[in-house]
Amino acid sequence: MTTEPTTVIPEETPATPVAVAAVAEAPKDAARPNFRPRTGDRRGAPRGGSGGDRRGGKRPMRKGGSDRVRSEFDHKTIDVRRVARVVAGGRRFSFAVSIVVGDRKGTVGVGTGKSGDTASAIEKAIRSAKKSAIKIALTDKSSIPHDVEAKYASAVIRIMPTPGRGIVAGSAVRTVLTLAGITDAGAKIFSGSKNKLNIARAAIEALKKMEKPKNAKVVAPVEAVAAPVEEKAV
Repeated sequence: MTTEPTTVIPEETPATPVAVAAVAEAPKDAARPNFRPRTGDRRGAPRGGSGGDRRGGKRPMRKGGSDRVRSEFDHKTIDVRRVARVVAGGRRFSFAVSIVVGDRKGTVGVGTGKSGDTASAIEKAIRSAKKSAIKIALTDKSSIPHDVEAKYASAVIRIMPTPGRGIVAGSAVRTVLTLAGITDAGAKIFSGSKNKLNIARAAIEALKKMEKPKNAKVVAPVEAVAAPVEEKAV
């Protein structure tokens, strides 16, 4: 006759009030190994340390972003070429840029610049164009008073007034007339030259020959009044 082993069930010890209070006060995330309890209420605090609360606001302006003064001259690039120079070690490449600048009030100029990168070449071309800019007198309708014709290198240009038709021109001549502030004029290229730089300079030479119209937009210069000199008593 075999006897079955008996299993002894241990009696549960009654929970003391201190143990119940300790379990109730333990944080829920205490079982996580990297848990770090909060030291205070940080809701609404700035992120990333002392950066300020940017939520709901605008991004801070970049340094010098709003203080940039816009130039009175507009410019447009008419030609960009990559040129090479032969040196002892091979060929050295650079960029040649042709630019037209103008204030759309009668001042216009053409300039060129060359550099290893396009950004500095454009800056050089703008400075060159401003130095060589000319001032032309427009009529009260922003047109030219009469026909003008000029030749530069192999480019031959004729510019004539076209009242009420706008600018009737192409190639670089249109760019020169637009930045000069001329709204009613036409142009004709009589040569077979496709060089935009020569065409633009021919247009400038033609505008130089233009006579001052009777109804030109001229701003009267302000006369400087000399301050009276006080005589010292001898």
